[in-house]
Amino acid sequence: MHAHIHLCHCRSVNSFHSHKLRKLMEKGDSNELYDDDGRTRRTGSLTSASAHIITAVIGSGVLSLAWCFGQLGWIAGTASLMTFAVITWFTCILLSDCYRSPDPVTGTRNYTYMQAVKANLGGFHYKFCGIAQYGILIGATIGYTITSAISMAAIKRSNCFHNKQQQGHNNHNGCHTSNNSYLVMFAIFEIVLSQIPNFHKLTLVSVLATIMSFTYATIGIGLSIAKITESGGHPKTSLTGIPVGKDMPSVEKMWTTFSALGDIAFAYSFCPVLLEIQDTLRSSPPENKVMKMASTVGVSASTLFYMICGTLGYAAFGNDAPGNYLTGFGFYEPFWLIDFGNLCIVIHLLGAYQVFIQPFFAFVECWSNEKWPENKFIRKEYLVIGKLRVNMFRLTWRSAYVVLATLVAMIFPFFNSFLGLIGATTFWPLTVYFPIEMYISKAKIKKNSFTWIWMKVLSFTCLMVSLIAAAGSIRGLFMSLESFKLFQSIS
Repeated sequence: MHAHIHLCHCRSVNSFHSHKLRKLMEKGDSNELYDDDGRTRRTGSLTSASAHIITAVIGSGVLSLAWCFGQLGWIAGTASLMTFAVITWFTCILLSDCYRSPDPVTGTRNYTYMQAVKANLGGFHYKFCGIAQYGILIGATIGYTITSAISMAAIKRSNCFHNKQQQGHNNHNGCHTSNNSYLVMFAIFEIVLSQIPNFHKLTLVSVLATIMSFTYATIGIGLSIAKITESGGHPKTSLTGIPVGKDMPSVEKMWTTFSALGDIAFAYSFCPVLLEIQDTLRSSPPENKVMKMASTVGVSASTLFYMICGTLGYAAFGNDAPGNYLTGFGFYEPFWLIDFGNLCIVIHLLGAYQVFIQPFFAFVECWSNEKWPENKFIRKEYLVIGKLRVNMFRLTWRSAYVVLATLVAMIFPFFNSFLGLIGATTFWPLTVYFPIEMYISKAKIKKNSFTWIWMKVLSFTCLMVSLIAAAGSIRGLFMSLESFKLFQSIS
């Protein structure tokens, strides 16, 4: 059986490709098969990049927006969504120019976010970026595992509610179900999908996931409109959200507001994979131009959906909006449509999980290859069926990762607080700090100049927002832990 070596962005592979490129240049057909760095020609386009972005952006964050509006109200809720959208779009434009260094069109490629930070800012920032980036990617996969299990459990509960109503009573006791079996089911699917070798092979998964995300968001919008048009009293909404009073002390209002900001930040947490997405694009037109257009398309489409979901969800449920409006059972009927919406969430998150975790998989595999270059267990790929290749190290390590992430999801199954904490801890370093610092370095912005000052002020302001949002989410997690029994997560 012939072994084939397939690795990610390691130096050894670069030299292997460079040698191959020189050979092909002698034959005169290099333009057809390989890019300027000696790697297989990239085929990504504006469409595929936009699909990757929308897959990464419109995730489970959309489901908590009605709850966020409930905490913040019409004014702060709308303003927060727009502000996070504009900041994310702006920093993505800055980040798109960091794919190549020093020149954004003809410079050397930076295949990952971390490489871009190393090329532009140096060693200390590189290590800080690694901790922040891989921390958020791991956190996102745990969050997606929790959300998918809750959605799968919601399908069972929805059918239970429907059957009880058909029997002539609305008592929903007995419809609760354990999440553990659904967590395991999701993990099995992810172990299979994790064998997709790299980001470049994910386009089909991303396109399917994007369709699913639009589908379940549209279902949520449709159900919200139906609820708004129902006869009877309309739920109470306000300009400032849930009013301070007997049921909502001022301290509690402050904490839930902070947590809601974290949830909105999570809704835009795709910057950690932006350069990995850019690395899938073909060279002409220049990658940075296409990525800027893709970022504009992705952020605009996502924000429009977010705004519609948040405002209609809040109008439908008012200040009592559930934390997750497809699984929190603000809706009971039509039960089949709620089931389909939750199924779309699960399919979408199966893909989004891969979009987020592939850079971490690549990092560990590259590091292992450079550490043990002669190890056959790590390096060999075996041809199994047709073009299907299996690498034993990849199979073992990626499967082990999915199992560990699922165990953590079983221990901390708290949807809103978990999303808020991930969003808060990622937003400042990866979405704001590094793009701004790299731009200042690349463009040689003079210290204390007007541009330098306003960019630093923007970065500091976002740091403060991230800190208070993280504090709100951590408090929410501790509050949830008080009544939680280990491995007994119930929907």
